[in-house]
Amino acid sequence: MSDSNGQTRHHVTMSKVDCGRLVGKSCPPERGIEAAFLFLLDREPKEAILPYFDVRVIALYFPNFEAELPRYIASVSTAGMEP
Repeated sequence: MSDSNGQTRHHVTMSKVDCGRLVGKSCPPERGIEAAFLFLLDREPKEAILPYFDVRVIALYFPNFEAELPRYIASVSTAGMEP
């Protein structure tokens, strides 16, 4: 993630089962990861995001993650995310 304050790097995993459940077949897994990052960035600075994690842990910190993810997927699918 990059912004005017610098750059952070993250390694994110998502199983096929979780991808099917969270993202569905309507968009590629990469869009699901992008949407998850947008969700996180709406709640915390990029420096606070864990450098290594699986998407399942997001719901441990933010219980509303899975309910709100479809809205973020829709926004990523229409606008894309800046690298």
